[in-house]
Amino acid sequence: MLIKKAEFVVSSPTWSKCPDSGLPEYAFVGRSNVGKSSLINMLTGVKGLAKTSGRPGKTQLINHFIINNEWYLVDLPGYGYARTSKSQREGFGQMIRDYFLRRTALTNTYVLIDSRIPPQRIDLEFINFLGLNGIPFTIVYTKTDKEKQREVMKNIKEMKAALSEQWEEMPPMVLTSSLTGYGRDTLLDSIERINQSLASI
Repeated sequence: MLIKKAEFVVSSPTWSKCPDSGLPEYAFVGRSNVGKSSLINMLTGVKGLAKTSGRPGKTQLINHFIINNEWYLVDLPGYGYARTSKSQREGFGQMIRDYFLRRTALTNTYVLIDSRIPPQRIDLEFINFLGLNGIPFTIVYTKTDKEKQREVMKNIKEMKAALSEQWEEMPPMVLTSSLTGYGRDTLLDSIERINQSLASI
């Protein structure tokens, strides 16, 4: 897929305030500080499209970006950031849950996992939430350039082992690097295939 145009559209406080165009939506979500904004900028090829910050938990709304006037890339608040207040965490959690359970335009979800660290319980819980509710998703490992490959593969193996306790079949997985662009074509191709399958219905 060639991205010719990527533009910010709107930030929404709830799923019901999101754009009502009927275009397919591809949601990107993960723990705070997982490298989501950097990945979005790398994926779209537009530096600064999604705001990066040294302070985790900056994304606090549902952000829609329109790509090629054909589909939305949706940047969701990070989950599990301890330095926000309890009420904020609960608010983000409810916002995210409502989006996934109620947003009919949602087509696929990309769950970002930091490849440098072992499986985290909050990630496993979120992945199981998607599975239990029949929400299609792909696991995206980030920051694969920032750790020795042996350690990265060890963490991925541990994640697969943890998932195998609940899952008979592994969900799709993609390794990425926002610095080198590794995994970009794989992600864009997956979105293009889904869009094409929707067009054929």
